Amino acid sequence: MTVTLDIRRSEFIGIIRRVDSEDEARAWIDEVRRTHHGATHVVPAFVLGADRDIQRSSDDGEPAGTAGMPMLQALTNYRAIHSGTEFADLSDVCAIAVRYFGGIKLGAGGLVRAYSDTVVTALEQTPLIVRKRMVIVSLDAPHAEVGRVENDLRSVDYTVLGTDYAGPQATITVGLDDVDDALEQFNARLAAMTAGELAGNIVGTRWQDVSA
Repeated sequence: MTVTLDIRRSEFIGIIRRVDSEDEARAWIDEVRRTHHGATHVVPAFVLGADRDIQRSSDDGEPAGTAGMPMLQALTNYRAIHSGTEFADLSDVCAIAVRYFGGIKLGAGGLVRAYSDTVVTALEQTPLIVRKRMVIVSLDAPHAEVGRVENDLRSVDYTVLGTDYAGPQATITVGLDDVDDALEQFNARLAAMTAGELAGNIVGTRWQDVSA
């Protein structure tokens, strides 16, 4: 997502992108610098990891603490509303504010507000994805039954992640909420749906995008 703000004759371009690693973030920052090689400043900030343990920013020549850190704080303080629920743990995102100086100095306070507002404005227009830690379960089903089983699972709000049709039976992969009795609850519901014919097995856990 890209937004443009005009603040006292300076043009601030805010760009938001999902990134999955520090290398990916830095490669994208370099790409933006090449694209906006005539800009006065290209200021980045990014947050990574399920626990948001990687946080980086740079002022890129602006007075210390007036650009990168306000942008990083805008990312870490952002509150997103999804389906009526507030989420306060935005991560795996990189923000870049490109500034083309317009001749009027903003002062330290003005710079802090400008860079922070640029990120917030971009975030407000960026579609966000909810990510959950899930127990990943697989179950084998006859090819002819796959469609019905998938529909039945979705009808009770299970997350069907995909189906592999190789082999004599299809393998359906399902994501469950990461709770202690996830598999037991799932298999009890599955047994009721299939007259006891099917059961799932845990194949691992992972962070999974579940909705846009």
